[in-house]
Formats: sequence, structure tokens, C-alpha cells
Amino acid sequence: MQKKLTLSIEEDLVKFAHELSKKTKQSISHMIEQYLHSLKIQTKTSDLSTRTLGLYGILSDQPIPSKKELRKYFHEKSNH
Repeated sequence: MQKKLTLSIEEDLVKFAHELSKKTKQSISHMIEQYLHSLKIQTKTSDLSTRTLGLYGILSDQPIPSKKELRKYFHEKSNH
């Protein structure tokens, strides 16, 4: 469900937002929404433990290894 939001922003940023909106052919509302969405994802990621963040994304370019390989990697990583 969409809701309206009123913002108070410095005049030079309003001008910049309008210029960027025209250039990218996106509404200012859409740009702000996308920015807030990215902050929300970053906040969720930063809530992960240091150990989990160290492992985050390690499998993105590789096939999923066996449990034995994962355990070995995890223990090597946690001993450093």
C-alpha cells in the first residue's frame, strides 16, 4: 500500500532531484523509494554477526560445495 510523505529538503537538493528525475526518467518518489529500500537491505545485512558477514556471498560464483567442504572452509576461516 502506497502512502504520501512530505519532506523538507534544501532548495539545491530539490533542484538536483528535479534535474536527475528528468535525466533518468524516474519520478523523485521512485528515486527516494529505491534509496530507502537499499538502506533497508544494508541495515538487515549489518545486523548479521561478524562471522556470518565473513561468509556472506562466498558461494555466489560457485556451485554449492558438500557439507565436508563447507565445514573445512568454515573452520579455516574462523581460525584466522
